[in-house]
Amino acid sequence: MSRSACPALDVRPEAQDMSSMDVDTIIVGNGPAAMLLSYILHGHLPYYSSNPPHPDPLLHAKLRDAPELLNADVHALTDHFAASRLSYSTQALPVNVLLDTLVRPSVDIEELGGITNVEWRYVPEKAVPHLVFGDAPRAGGQWTDNPVPASWDIQTLSYASMLSLPGYSFAEHYRKATGKELPAFTRPTREETADYFCTYPEAVRIDDVFRFSETLSGISRTENGFHIRSHNIRCKNVVLASGIFTQVLQPRPMLQPLASLQPTPEVPLLVIGSGFSAADIIISAPKDQKLLHIFKWDPEGRPSPLRGCHHQAYPEYAGVYRLMKRAALAAEPAKPKRGKMRRASSTPFLETRPWDDIYEGHPNTAIVAVEMQEEQALVTFRQSDGSTFTRPVRGMVYATGRRGSLEYLDSELLSEVREGDEATEISPVISARTLRGKAFEDIEVAPDVFIIGSLTGDSLIRFAYGSCVQAAGKLISARAGQERVRGGSNNNSRPQSSLGVMRGIDGHDISPPNESRVVDTDRMTPSIPQKIMSGGLWKWLWGWSGMKS
Repeated sequence: MSRSACPALDVRPEAQDMSSMDVDTIIVGNGPAAMLLSYILHGHLPYYSSNPPHPDPLLHAKLRDAPELLNADVHALTDHFAASRLSYSTQALPVNVLLDTLVRPSVDIEELGGITNVEWRYVPEKAVPHLVFGDAPRAGGQWTDNPVPASWDIQTLSYASMLSLPGYSFAEHYRKATGKELPAFTRPTREETADYFCTYPEAVRIDDVFRFSETLSGISRTENGFHIRSHNIRCKNVVLASGIFTQVLQPRPMLQPLASLQPTPEVPLLVIGSGFSAADIIISAPKDQKLLHIFKWDPEGRPSPLRGCHHQAYPEYAGVYRLMKRAALAAEPAKPKRGKMRRASSTPFLETRPWDDIYEGHPNTAIVAVEMQEEQALVTFRQSDGSTFTRPVRGMVYATGRRGSLEYLDSELLSEVREGDEATEISPVISARTLRGKAFEDIEVAPDVFIIGSLTGDSLIRFAYGSCVQAAGKLISARAGQERVRGGSNNNSRPQSSLGVMRGIDGHDISPPNESRVVDTDRMTPSIPQKIMSGGLWKWLWGWSGMKS
């Protein structure tokens, strides 16, 4: 099987002439969850390590004499969590919370993760033959991509230890790359994180099963398993690890020409969005770049995820949120407008630029007209009170969110996974909530079809361990000829839904987790259009920040 890039076609021309390949399991996606599952399927099995004992004495007592974690009874092990003196997440899946606390039992007091209650034992006879396919050019999935033109120097929201995978931690990678010890509470840059994930498969010797820049399609169920039409592969199990961040929501056709304009500091760059991607653009922009920020503001019904960022832990995001809040307060006619930002309410990030001169924010504002001129555009906006105003604009970043897609499944298999009516066309577009209900019952969402990582609704890498261990346990048992029991392992009391600070590709989700949004599939695309990438905004950002192409 070639590792070279293959066109994203429904059926590759060479696949018709290719002899059929048989493999036990196919993993779709090559991000962190796929790498973690592959590590286990190579024969690295997790066991409870009781030295030192887990700080939860009840959990320690339950696992002390039954240390194998692959087929652990999640309900029995976690049924006391709600009453525990320890602070367990009430939002993540029980299996994800269980593995997280075992892998990092003292993360709140020892961030570097020197203490762990998971021992990885190499048992090669338990390995499951598998292949990992991803359209990303290297390991890391969406971490290798930069769908909005933000600096690669933006720091992650998670600390380094929470991004680490077994067998080769981020601290080890940092030591190897720099010759220095990783400082505690380090938030690595996106570039550093992408480099870590890129090197991980080779570092733990699982790179033999990875196929990069290859897009699978036409996955269908057969009498004996599954057939992948694009590559003429037959397999017994399919693991969906493609995530919920592959498709970028696109602007209306009226707005799209704005993205091709190259910004200049004197004319405002239009930024649309209220989440972290929009904030990344504001943070990444040159210090003298004028910014016109259009965002949704509904602190009671749908607050921005930036609101959860503490000003000491995430000063840059907290700073952007304060800019938005000030603009929202100024737009309320019933309340006195605030003048210059007082130093007492500032943060170090807000003191880095003359924000009163370069930032103009407008909440709940619609774009009603775009007049393209030679090197700029005149854009007309309508505010919530009905009044309009016009501004010159050069360049636009539309950062209103991402979604995932299961378009690589044929319609019948998609209807199984999403439990739809075969007579009704089912959208392949998915969000964090799409398969959440099924994940509560079992991560085997259809016979021999599994979901891991953010498809379960838990987007943090630290919470990927649970679904990967649970899926591996089922796959290894099936390989050994043991009967697999579906359902029940996650069926505790369901986690409460609330807007958390740690969701999404880097710990955040733009929408509250209990909100369903109607997504226009015609406005979704896997990446920024090539004509924009070759010039315009991307060229501008690369030029001043020295980002890598």
